[in-house]
Amino acid sequence: MCGRFAFYSPSEATAALFGVDGALAVEPRYNIAPTQFVAAIRENQDKQRELTMLRWGLVPSWAKDPAIGNRMINARAETVAEKPSYRAAFKHRRCVVLADGFYEWHRQGDVKIPHYISLSSGEPFGLAALWESWTDKVSGESLNTTTLITTAANDFMQPLHHRMPVILQSETADEWMSGANGFLQNVAERTPAMQAWPVDRRVNNARNQGEDLIVADGDVMR
Repeated sequence: MCGRFAFYSPSEATAALFGVDGALAVEPRYNIAPTQFVAAIRENQDKQRELTMLRWGLVPSWAKDPAIGNRMINARAETVAEKPSYRAAFKHRRCVVLADGFYEWHRQGDVKIPHYISLSSGEPFGLAALWESWTDKVSGESLNTTTLITTAANDFMQPLHHRMPVILQSETADEWMSGANGFLQNVAERTPAMQAWPVDRRVNNARNQGEDLIVADGDVMR
């Protein structure tokens, strides 16, 4: 799964990598957690890409209670096209969540050690995602939410975890956003070169923020 990530690159420059002009006041964050708002690229009603903020944890349009999103932070690539909660968004509402890296926890003895994973190039990237719009029938208030797609880990990630998010660069993001059939098949094999290193366990607490959270606390894996 993917339960924490970081995005601290300038939003305007990062969005431009994915064909979007414009910027939002996106604060650099090093420990993004579920239910928080994340920067994402999606298509608007005019089929133009836009940079927007979505709450992490997808709430289907038919849901009675938005709290359902608290446990719908990830969708499995293998079943996302069929699951009732995701299939409409999979067909019509794909998006790209912006990131610089993500965290995964690897058990060593009785302790889970957090690791920070990024591209070897150090460049920002996208996470394949879906979005939905939910409206409260009483207040009329709307909520736009998202979930991240995960897939079986590639050779690099397997020592850390058996799952990983679907990572996108500009070319693969275009393919994902286009609604291409079969995109998620063997998608982990097309993941760019990655690197990872252990970090301080302060990242376990989502209230902790700051650049020091991604400082290496051990050897770098490549």
